[in-house]
Amino acid sequence: MKKVIVIPTYWGRPSNQGWREGDAVYDHPTPIDKQGTLERTLLSMRILKPADYELAIILCPTTKDIEAEAAAKVDSIIKKVDLEVPCFLFTSDILEKISRYFSEKEDIIQTSQILSFYGYPNVRNICLLAAELIDAEAAILIDDDEVFELEGFIDRAVEHLRKKLDGKRINAIAGYYLNRHNTFYDDVEIQPWMTYWDRFTSKAKAFDQIIATEPRVKRTPFAFGGAMVIHQELFRQVPFDPQITRGEDIDYLINCEMLGHSIYLDNTLSIKHLPEPKEHPEWKRVREDIYRFVYQKAKLSTQVEMPNMTIVTPEDYDPYPGEFLKDDLEEKIFRSNMMLSQKYFSEGDIEASNEALRNIFIAVNQATPEFNPFMKYCQTQKIWSDFMKVLVGNQTKSKIVAEFQIR
Repeated sequence: MKKVIVIPTYWGRPSNQGWREGDAVYDHPTPIDKQGTLERTLLSMRILKPADYELAIILCPTTKDIEAEAAAKVDSIIKKVDLEVPCFLFTSDILEKISRYFSEKEDIIQTSQILSFYGYPNVRNICLLAAELIDAEAAILIDDDEVFELEGFIDRAVEHLRKKLDGKRINAIAGYYLNRHNTFYDDVEIQPWMTYWDRFTSKAKAFDQIIATEPRVKRTPFAFGGAMVIHQELFRQVPFDPQITRGEDIDYLINCEMLGHSIYLDNTLSIKHLPEPKEHPEWKRVREDIYRFVYQKAKLSTQVEMPNMTIVTPEDYDPYPGEFLKDDLEEKIFRSNMMLSQKYFSEGDIEASNEALRNIFIAVNQATPEFNPFMKYCQTQKIWSDFMKVLVGNQTKSKIVAEFQIR
């Protein structure tokens, strides 16, 4: 089985400039004048067998302004580490190359509407595209703030792919993160304002039910985008939803189940996650979650019976994310942001207090999509699968890939 490890790497403007309006929003992109975490990740891969995999790096700048400089920097990091495996550095130029080589294909023209290097779900779709271009049977998705500690990670990652469980073929395996304390829980401090927005406790319940119990491989209601293994049969059919702002990993799991697939978690497949501190304030992180959960709830509620599709419910994803996809979501948002606003007010941060209150307004008036998210995703999935049919077995792929191989 041909395997490719795919790593998106996020880069931003110089540290003295910071984020600007119009830039892509990521949790912690590396300022272009800093070293970042990618080299650490690549160095940790020396424990893996070189014959086991190929490597694809996806360059994700927050703005076109720094793309050339970021590409040169990442290229130098790759060459410095020298893993002695086939390595490809994909930049946004890949989309232009595909359009050029397949200019007569209507499917490719349509697909250009849903392919982008900006935003988490779009980046994940580029990861899947990279796997297809390389002709990999298994795409192993990780992130550039992770460290490999299992020597047999790759063998373990694909060990159960294509086997059957409960009568279904396993086409995707989820691993899980270990934090700096070697536990699988979120490394956060629970605060009083979270009483009605108890996301981390819900996640801990889910982790205890799935990661900490037997059997080793089981269906999971959650998944991690930086610890996910997807077989080509699945990534050729199911794209990430470009309409969601974040939480694209669990959303992908939901999309898979709508299309008749399940993602299974292997409770022995771990990777160390060492993220940089998040710079965004709490009210902004809550706002991002509001958009995410309101969108996912709307997608579930707009499902209709369709051929070859399965109706899924919030209860299918209990305790997490199911607890945030039900009818009491609006109440959770109201109560939690009232408490968060009061917290900021007591600290004298009036601006942040007002932003927390604005979260309530956004949840009611702006977060719900104006389009039908279920039907929109169905359209995206059709475009994606048609696009993949054009690429499957097409020898032109090798010409495209050759232009992005690091020599």
